[in-house]
Parts: sequence; C-alpha cells; structure tokens
Amino acid sequence: MSTRDVALAVFIMLIWGGNFVVAKQGLLEIPPMLFMTMRFVLVAACLLPFVSVPRDKLVPLALYGLVLGGLHFSLMFTALVQLDAATAAVLSQLAVPFATLLAAMYLRDRPGWRRLLGMALAFAGAVLIAGEPRFEGGLLPVLLVVGAALAWGVGAVQVKAMGPVDPSTLNGYMALFAIPPLLVLSLILEEGQIETLLDASWVGWGAIAYQSFAVVIVGYGVWYGLLRRNSISVAMPFMLLVPFIGVGAGVVFLDEALTWQLVVGGLITVTGVGIIIVRRPETAGSAQR
Repeated sequence: MSTRDVALAVFIMLIWGGNFVVAKQGLLEIPPMLFMTMRFVLVAACLLPFVSVPRDKLVPLALYGLVLGGLHFSLMFTALVQLDAATAAVLSQLAVPFATLLAAMYLRDRPGWRRLLGMALAFAGAVLIAGEPRFEGGLLPVLLVVGAALAWGVGAVQVKAMGPVDPSTLNGYMALFAIPPLLVLSLILEEGQIETLLDASWVGWGAIAYQSFAVVIVGYGVWYGLLRRNSISVAMPFMLLVPFIGVGAGVVFLDEALTWQLVVGGLITVTGVGIIIVRRPETAGSAQR
C-alpha cells in the first residue's frame, strides 16, 4: 500500500471512528428515527440520480434496506441516546463475529478454529464490558447495540448473497428503502418532527450532514477506491482503528469515563475481531457503517 493510500485509510477511519461522537451530539437535538430518516433522504438524493436502476436486485436491496437501514440504525441510534460513544464504538465491533457466524450458518463458510477463537474473544470482551457496575440499572442500551451489530451481520450476509453491486447503487438504494420504515417509526414513536427540524441548530444539521456526506459518500467512495487498488487483506486491518478512535473521541470530546472494564474488554474484543479479519478480511467489508 502506498503512503498516499495509508493516509487515506487512516483518514477514513478517523471519519468513521469520530462518527459516534458526532451522532451523540446530533441526537441531543433530533430524535433517532427522525435523525436517520433525514440522513438517508440526503444520501438517496445525492446518489440515486447518478446510478442506474438495478432491476434484477431491487427485492434483495429492499430487504437489505429494511435490515440495515430500518433495523441496524434504529437500534444503534436509539442506544446512543442513552449509551456513551466509547462503549458503543467497542460493542459495535461485534458485527464482525456475528457476520462470520451467520456466514457459517447460511453460506456454508466454515470458520475454522482461529476464527472461532476470534469470535469467542470478541464476545467475551463484550460480556466483560456489559458486567460493569454502571449497567446494573439496566442493560437495555447495551443490548440494543448488540442487536444492531447482529443486524449488521445479517446485512453483510445479504450483500454476499446479492453478488457484485456497485457501491453507490448499494448505498443509494439501501438509503431509499430505509426511509419508509424509519419515517413510520418516527411518526409512531416521536412527535413534533417539523418543529424539531426547524428548531435544530447547526450542530444537529451538521451531524446529519456528517453522517450523509462524510460517513457514506466520502467515506465509502474513498474506501472502495482503496479496496480496488489494494488487496483486502492489506486494507481491512485498518478498520481495527475505528473502536480506538471512537473511544478516544468519546473521552476527549465528551469527557466520558475510561473504566478498566472498557479498556480490558475493548482490547479483548478488538483482538478477537482482529483474528477474524486476518483470517477472512472480507467479513468486515460487506456492509456499510
């Protein structure tokens, strides 16, 4: 990998790792379902005019949008309202072992003992974090992130089963099909949507713009370019930077507590994810963040 590509890879990981902090700031002004609806409206508006209609893949793309857009993001952003960004950044890495497990079940992709060890470590680290005293009052936010990670894993299997799809088409149509369920959830669970958007400050709108343009359009545009120029085994390990950046950003910008359980459990989880990525790097690149 060239020096330029290394710099671009680190840049994208900074964008994705910082996303947890940015999202939490936006969620202070805009409720999660409405926040995600607006994110996907912008993504769809920016991408769909420039891609062709994948008529042979509309049904699987619709199902993908429901799972990743409607389920994964609704669970993750609901959790972020109550959970610190650092913990969410670490627990979201369970998406990789979930994807590996689901691939073994539905795609007959046998994991082997090394990836089984990686999965065991990843889940053990998550259990250690969930056992922190601060979660004794309720594990709901933690379980929501775990559920979001599981949904991401399902989405990764869906992408593998779909076969080759242009990244812009994948992200654009996923966004389009995610809008209806998220909007319905917002209308049922939230209120005052129009007033909320009109009253939102530059912080709320900036968070939506960051999610739409930086995370998806810029992030995935650059990332897939890196994957075209470099082998997956070289590029994917950079994704291990995301939880470290997410934890660091939460501590620095939101003054979040860095407990020993989060540090030790996070290191165990990331080690497990690292083993999985090294053994089968494409597992980590099958769905968007």
